[in-house]
Amino acid sequence: MQYVSTRATSASASRNPETFSAILLGGLAPDGGLFMPAAYPQVTGDELNAWRKLSYAELAYEILRKFATDILEADLKALTSKTYTPEVYRNARAGESANDITPLRTLEDENGRKLILQALSNGPTLAFKDMAMQLLGNLFEYALAKNDDELNIFGATSGDTGSAAEYAMRGKRGVRVFMLSPNEKMSAFQTAQMFSLQDPNIFNIAVDGVFDDCQDMVKAVSNDLSFKARHKIGTVNSINWARVVAQVVYYFRGYLAATTGNEQQVSFTVPSGNFGNICAGHIARMMGLPIHKLVVATNENDVLDEFFRTGVYRVRKSAETFHTSSPSMDISKASNFERFVYDLVGQDSERTAALFRKVDTHGGFDLSGGANADGDEFARVGEYGFASGKSTHADRLDTIRMAFDDYGITVDTHTADGIKVAREHIEPGVPMIVLETALAAKFNETILEAIGVDAERPAGFEDLELLPQKFVLMRPNVDEMKTFIAAHTGL
Repeated sequence: MQYVSTRATSASASRNPETFSAILLGGLAPDGGLFMPAAYPQVTGDELNAWRKLSYAELAYEILRKFATDILEADLKALTSKTYTPEVYRNARAGESANDITPLRTLEDENGRKLILQALSNGPTLAFKDMAMQLLGNLFEYALAKNDDELNIFGATSGDTGSAAEYAMRGKRGVRVFMLSPNEKMSAFQTAQMFSLQDPNIFNIAVDGVFDDCQDMVKAVSNDLSFKARHKIGTVNSINWARVVAQVVYYFRGYLAATTGNEQQVSFTVPSGNFGNICAGHIARMMGLPIHKLVVATNENDVLDEFFRTGVYRVRKSAETFHTSSPSMDISKASNFERFVYDLVGQDSERTAALFRKVDTHGGFDLSGGANADGDEFARVGEYGFASGKSTHADRLDTIRMAFDDYGITVDTHTADGIKVAREHIEPGVPMIVLETALAAKFNETILEAIGVDAERPAGFEDLELLPQKFVLMRPNVDEMKTFIAAHTGL
C-alpha cells in the first residue's frame, strides 16, 4: 500500500508515494497536504462473513493489514492483540461486556426505525479517542525501537485527544508529548485528566485562545520542515493517518454486530468537529462496507453542517467560535475535511491544493455551483452518503433528559448532539448507529444542569479534580512555542 498527499503536484515536495511506516510518525505531508492511500483496499463479501466471528483485536488486524503492508504481519498481529484487551478497555458499564470492546445498545426499535448506541468510551480516558490512540502508542514504540530513535509529539486538543494521547504515550520509550489546549475552555474533568499527569515526558501547554489557535500552531510547526526534522516532531492529531485508519475498525465492528447478512445496510451518526471520526466512516464506506448514510452532527460551531447543507465551506475566526457545553467540537476549521474534499473532486491534488490555499487566503470556498462558486461538486455529496444536522445547548439538555428518562442511560453532551441529529435522520429498515463520544462524567457540569444528579464515575476517577496540576500558560505565538519545544527536547 502506497500513500500520496492530497496536495501532491509536479512541483510539490510530496510527489513520490510513501509507505505506511514512512508516514506513521508524521502528520502533514511536506507540501502541507494530508496522506491518503493511492487506492482504497476493497473488502469482499466473503471477508465480511468471516469477520463476523472475530474478536475486536482480530478484526483490527485484518483491516490494518490492508493498510500497513510494510509491517510484518506477525508484528502487526502482536500489536493489535496487545492493544485491544479487556484490561485496557476495562470501564464497561452495567449490561456491557469488556470483551466486546465496543458493545452496542439498542435505544429505540419501533415501526422499523432502530436507533443504536455504539459504546466507544471504555478505554483509560473514557473517550472514543482511546480506540485509536492506544494503538498509536504501541505502534510508535514499535517503530522507534526498531531504529533506536526518538519522537517529540506536538499536538492540539479541544479536550479528549490530549488526554488519550498522553495516557497512551506516558512512559513510552523515546517519546515526549507537547500538548496544546485552549486555556479554561475544557471541562474541569478534561482539564484535570491532562494536567494532573506528572510524567517527565508529558508537557501540557494551555494556550490563551481557542482550539483553532492551537491547531494553527501545530500546522505552522509541521510546515517548518527544517525545525520538524531537527526536533523530530510527529503528531497524534486526527490528521495522523494511522489514527484515522485505526478508527475505521469500529465502523466495521458496529456494522457486523448490528446486522446478520451483507445485504443489509446501516447508517452512522457521528458527533464531529474536526472531521476525523466521520472521515474514518467515509473510508470504511469507500472500502465497501454497506453504509447507507454518514450523518455529521455538529454543535453551534456548525461549519461542517453548513457545508453539507449548502456546499459552502466557511471557516470561522477565533472570535466567531463559540465556547459550548460540547467543547470537544468547538472547532471551526476541520482539519480532516481535506481528505473528503480530495475524494469529492476526483482525487485531483492540484485542485485540492488550490481550494485549501483559498481557505488560507479567503477563509473558505464554495462548491455549490452558483454564479460565483469555485465549483459544482456539492451535487455529488449525496453519492458519498453524507447528511448533517446541528444541536444547541437547549437541544443537548433536552436529549440528556430524554435519554435518562426513556433509555435509562446518562449520555455525555457530544453523544447527546449525535442522538438528537440521528433521530432526525432515521429511516425505516436501516438501523442508525450513533457513535458514543465520551462518558458523561467528563462533562458533569451539564449533566447536573440537565438531570439534577451527578454522572456516575468509574472507579479510580472519584477525586480527579483535586490532584495537583502541572501545565504552562502561553500565548498563541509560534516562535515562542518553537523556543519552548527546543528547550525541552535536548536536540
